[in-house]
Amino acid sequence: MKTLERVKLTKVIEKMQLVNRIPQVTAQGIWLHQPEVNRPALQLAGFYDHFDNDRIQIIGYVEQAYLLSLSKEVRIERYTQLLSSNIPCIVFCRDLEPEEELLEIAIKYAIPILKSKKSTSSFMAEVIRWLKVQLAPCIVIHGVLVDVYGEGVLITGESGIGKSEAALELIKRGHRLVTDDAVEIRKVSDETLIGTAPGVTKYFIELRGIGIIDVKTLFGVESVKETQQIDMVIKLEDWNKNKEYDRLGLEEEYTEYLGNKVVCHSLPIRPGRNLAVIVEAAAVNHRQKKMGYNAAQELYKRVQENLARGNTEDEDEDE
Repeated sequence: MKTLERVKLTKVIEKMQLVNRIPQVTAQGIWLHQPEVNRPALQLAGFYDHFDNDRIQIIGYVEQAYLLSLSKEVRIERYTQLLSSNIPCIVFCRDLEPEEELLEIAIKYAIPILKSKKSTSSFMAEVIRWLKVQLAPCIVIHGVLVDVYGEGVLITGESGIGKSEAALELIKRGHRLVTDDAVEIRKVSDETLIGTAPGVTKYFIELRGIGIIDVKTLFGVESVKETQQIDMVIKLEDWNKNKEYDRLGLEEEYTEYLGNKVVCHSLPIRPGRNLAVIVEAAAVNHRQKKMGYNAAQELYKRVQENLARGNTEDEDEDE
């Protein structure tokens, strides 16, 4: 299930600690759909071809210095042209103070005028990074996401197969829960998927026969985590004696979310198997592979060396 990619301007104001210079002009009802921002230098000079009016407009020292070099009549004309372009807001960085003429025009067109104490480049980098996460392509899937030794492990499988029970055992062993039942997956880059919990179910686990438990309250804040990169997928499935399961792991299997491939292991479920220990081992093994060591390849190499050594000894005996 895909979700609509947009974020409220009020959320940006809260996250970036912006000050609204015109309290009577509310940011309620204003949505952002683009993670990029714009410094309207060319627009303030009167050039509006290819203008991205749906982005946050940022004013820094350069833009303000240019505006102050213009006559009052020209400045008002440029302010009017910019504010009448259906922009979401203007942010003044470095604690710069907007002119009264600008504020009056902003009230007329109901455009929020915001202030930040951060430097222009720092604010731009921070807001772009945050917006890219918030506006990244997103899907919601059924599963459990846990942080195991720093590796984001997404546990999937049919309902009732034991995903939540495995997560609870991992939490008791010192690992951290990100979300149970519903996982919001965002594609923040071509290599990175980030998992989070829907706000309603955050930090809750459903255990059949017991009900809902609050992990944060029961086990403490060290047992939960807000977000986590998804590094691998563990797919739980009922044991099928007619199916061949990978016993060496020489070749990686993958599953795909939002066009990104993630390492995937199919884990057959039988009575008596300790899922938490197996998930821990899979996470550590995956971390080893990322650091350049592959146990399956090392075993294969040793077998090949032994075979070659045996063949050499046979040839020597024949001579």
